[in-house]
Amino acid sequence: MSLKVAIQMDPIHTININADSTFALGLEAQARGHELYYYEPRELSMRDGRVYAHGRSMTLRREIGNHSTLGSLEKLELEKFDVVLMRQDPPFDMGYITVTHMLETIHPRTLVVNDPAEVRNAPEKLFAIRFEGLLPPTLISRDPQEIRAFRREFGDIIVKPLFGNGGMGVFRLREGDENLNSLLEMFGQMNREPVIVQQYLPDVRKGDKRIILVDGKPVGAVNRVPAADEARSNLHVGGMAEKTVLTKREHEICEIIGPDLRKRGLIFVGIDVIGDYLTEINVTSPTGIQEIDRFDQTNIAATVWDAIEARR
Repeated sequence: MSLKVAIQMDPIHTININADSTFALGLEAQARGHELYYYEPRELSMRDGRVYAHGRSMTLRREIGNHSTLGSLEKLELEKFDVVLMRQDPPFDMGYITVTHMLETIHPRTLVVNDPAEVRNAPEKLFAIRFEGLLPPTLISRDPQEIRAFRREFGDIIVKPLFGNGGMGVFRLREGDENLNSLLEMFGQMNREPVIVQQYLPDVRKGDKRIILVDGKPVGAVNRVPAADEARSNLHVGGMAEKTVLTKREHEICEIIGPDLRKRGLIFVGIDVIGDYLTEINVTSPTGIQEIDRFDQTNIAATVWDAIEARR
């Protein structure tokens, strides 16, 4: 079975081919004989209800500095494709939301991964809250009084943007830290969105585990340990990747959320777990599969494509 596949992603020439999950997915698709095309979100348009993009055919190779060859610019009528991979990075802003509305008009005739309506309905930090008892104490609010009361109750807290990504704008505020009011003023000037506030989990020093689920089933994990002078464990800000296995509690978390992910058409998902707590469910553009593959000698991209092909 040969599929016509369009990959909606950030600029292909900027990626780190030894870390980028989209690159791994593209290589696997190509190895299976699927026809690849590439476009950026800014090249997506809708006219009279028809969705198209100006993009190019694409060939990939694992050669640093020479990892892609693109064809001539052409109009890609996305309803004529078999699969669209929606793989651009957040932030999950109105631009991102608009893209989900546009792609929803072609899904599922053209299979969009992940389901664009469910991506829109599952903002990564808000979605996790639906699963009662899995998160640490968590507050979502713009009200400074509520946030200050939460800090008085728990002392050591994490404050971060509700729709941020990649560890950007994440602050740890210990009890007595004098920067809380200034920080809330800054967030308030930047946008009108609430912030998310959580009790700080000391277990983060042992690592923030990224677990990949495909069709609601866990297929691998990597532990990300923050640097000594960092509260964040994201790999691109200095976190160190470690080989890991799932604990009993992590299997329980996956069993609780997995059926809902599958029902929603969220084929490729990355969740974050610190200690015994789920902290995020990443449905927009999950990462981490190349690190897991290197540690475990697996091919998670192949598992993702098995799930996609089963739906065509």
